Amino acid sequence: MLLSNPIVAEMAMEAEDAIANNLKQFLLVLSVSLSVATLPQVFSWFRQIPYTLLLVIVGLCLAFVDVRLVDLSPELILAIFLPPLLFEAAWNLKWSDLKKDLFPICLYAVFGVVITIGGVAFGLNKFAGISLTTALLIGASLSATDPVSVIALFRELGAGKRLKTLMEGESLFNDGMAVVAFSFLVGLPLGVSTFEPSQVLGQLLAVIGIGIGVGSLIGFGISYLTQRFDLPLVEQSLTLVSAYGTYLLTEDLGGSGVIGVVTTGLVLGNFGSRIGMNPRTRLIVTEFWDFLAFFVNSIVFLLIGDQIRFAILGNNLRTIVVTILGMLVTRAISIYVLGLFSNVTAKSEIPIKDQTVLWWGGLRGSVSIALALSVPAVLGEREEIIATVFGVVLFTLLVQGLTTKFLLQGLGLISDQTQQQDYLAATARRAALSRVLDYLEKGDARPGIEPEFYRYQTALVEGQLAKLESELDDMQKKYPELKEFTAEQLKEELLAIEADTYAEFVRAGRLNKELAPFLAEVFIPE
Repeated sequence: MLLSNPIVAEMAMEAEDAIANNLKQFLLVLSVSLSVATLPQVFSWFRQIPYTLLLVIVGLCLAFVDVRLVDLSPELILAIFLPPLLFEAAWNLKWSDLKKDLFPICLYAVFGVVITIGGVAFGLNKFAGISLTTALLIGASLSATDPVSVIALFRELGAGKRLKTLMEGESLFNDGMAVVAFSFLVGLPLGVSTFEPSQVLGQLLAVIGIGIGVGSLIGFGISYLTQRFDLPLVEQSLTLVSAYGTYLLTEDLGGSGVIGVVTTGLVLGNFGSRIGMNPRTRLIVTEFWDFLAFFVNSIVFLLIGDQIRFAILGNNLRTIVVTILGMLVTRAISIYVLGLFSNVTAKSEIPIKDQTVLWWGGLRGSVSIALALSVPAVLGEREEIIATVFGVVLFTLLVQGLTTKFLLQGLGLISDQTQQQDYLAATARRAALSRVLDYLEKGDARPGIEPEFYRYQTALVEGQLAKLESELDDMQKKYPELKEFTAEQLKEELLAIEADTYAEFVRAGRLNKELAPFLAEVFIPE
């Protein structure tokens, strides 16, 4: 009946056209991203470049020829792309590792953000003639680190687990601090915020407290809910709903959605997945989030490069250069000074080599761009802020991101991943052949198969096992560091067995809560 009205019919057609156009744009972006993913497999040279950085470069090429895939809005990044990226990182971050370095991570995340904002604002105001309020907004936008590319490089090159924990832990927490700081600072020129220490501290505690409270409530609630059933697809869907639900609910309540999602991810990844999910479900959920993170990163980094406006960057080149220098200096101050403080007071013992990688690997990415794009249009300096942030993000991704590998090599922080993979393959094959041998020795003879055939097959397997044992011994003698690697692997397996056993007792009703890990604290020495 309503469609008989020409105006209503026309509006409906426009809405359908808009949906179809958005779908086409989405498929175009996804097609380009997946095409880029295949480049390293076709051309070996591209394997030297991390996948996310390769996406940025392709996006830049598209921007250079003025091909715009889609408009990148802050709401798109913050509400759609950011929750899954944060949740995936928090889900995979082990609390046992995070707890060991929680003090330096909190120092970097809190005081590092303050140092970056203050230092960058001072440099821009002093050497580029930028107004203080504008300089503070630029500093706040760039205080959020985004180490996705660096972490991927760490995994590929076999960098130390502690270095990955420090880098990823700092990023997860300082994203929340950066968003909170930016929200306060953007209100200064609009007259919404006033610079009073008591008000700032109260607002900060409220925003963080609401984020942690909502995140914990949802995380523990879903953890105990999944104890009552074993439905992998439902449990997987609950984690997805929790990521977006936590972000939206926390933001509506006036808290930090970033901190809320990180809290939920940590709770579900370290507690809920143990008491409420069996090992198979846990693997399914982990693989789902690995896919989702790859999917979202593929879109975000391509669009970052595609949104660059070269003419605007050229007009603000001086401001960009001053900001880059200020960012590098303040990053160095926060990492080295706070690292020294942590080493002295908390005995953190973070080596200077690791601190150097943390300094240079502090890339900026999607969060910084989203914050810059969210500056209200009523502020006259909005275009300058956006251009500066885009220029700095581009520098960190292409210059720092592409040289981090050489820095790791120069500092000797890369383990031989090939040796580790070969060793793991040999141990896996030994375990498989041992099971085959057990089956041959215990299995019932089948009709039509002579006993001699069983003896022959047993002799073949025993020969291969002896050969593997010899290879493993030779590898350990040639590469002594493999013994430490093997010990770490065994520790993780023992901890997983202990946690799974407690989870089975809880699900069976023989325990009403999961016990604190015994091996992590007592049996296995640090």
